[in-house]
Amino acid sequence: MLGVVGRTIGCFCFSFAVAVIWLSGSVATAQTQPSTCIAVAQSIPGATHVAFQINALASHEVRITFVGHSTYLIESADGVTIATDFSGFGGVVTPKVVTMNRAHSTHFTNFPDPEIAHVLRGWDPEGGAASHYLTVDDVLIRNVTTDIVRGGLREPDANSIFIFEVAGLCIGHLGHLHHALTEEHYSQIGRLDVVMVPIDGGLTLSLEGMSEIIRRLRSSVILPMHARGWATSANFVSMLGETVDHKVLTSNTLVLSLNSLPARPTVIVPAGL
Repeated sequence: MLGVVGRTIGCFCFSFAVAVIWLSGSVATAQTQPSTCIAVAQSIPGATHVAFQINALASHEVRITFVGHSTYLIESADGVTIATDFSGFGGVVTPKVVTMNRAHSTHFTNFPDPEIAHVLRGWDPEGGAASHYLTVDDVLIRNVTTDIVRGGLREPDANSIFIFEVAGLCIGHLGHLHHALTEEHYSQIGRLDVVMVPIDGGLTLSLEGMSEIIRRLRSSVILPMHARGWATSANFVSMLGETVDHKVLTSNTLVLSLNSLPARPTVIVPAGL
């Protein structure tokens, strides 16, 4: 997996993480693990058994993997795994935490795996605004609510921007954002080093409106999501113009740290978007 690190006075440094093996629905430890396929491999003449190790994260690092649609998997050094806008699939691993929004069924599930320790809905099923502020090991998670606007109707506080504070980084997921942010929103959100932004330009806020939010946030790393055929990452980058740099990854995974973020806001497009 390709790890991407950013800001050292205007240069990018890249590192390669070794292969990941997933066992019993969870991430393997940094120690070598026995392969569950050795019995099969032993029946193949001349087969060579290969042991894999996971690349452990340092305390100042976070791993982010694009799973699909609006779901990113965030992993901390303490092993906390978080799936955003979770609709029932967070990748190979069963996440410890999931966040959801209810704009469409591709952003939530009514039947989350009972093994998930924390299910955080971006709306309050009882009405009013959802309010989350909790620490899970080395991650602080909080939310800022926004409205859902469709068919001329406005549903107050039906969407949440989730913010994850981990490894000294502030990582924000805009969810299914439908409208411009107010000054109060910006104040509640605060600094975002990394922002995950929907770029469909139709079902969520327009590309022009989303671009204005991105310019205002001035996050170092901008991760697109919720792409559609009529609005691609290239359209989004073009809309932002010379205010940002951009990079297309050959992997769906990157590793970030606070002291190595890019000097200029940079759109990083993961493989599979």
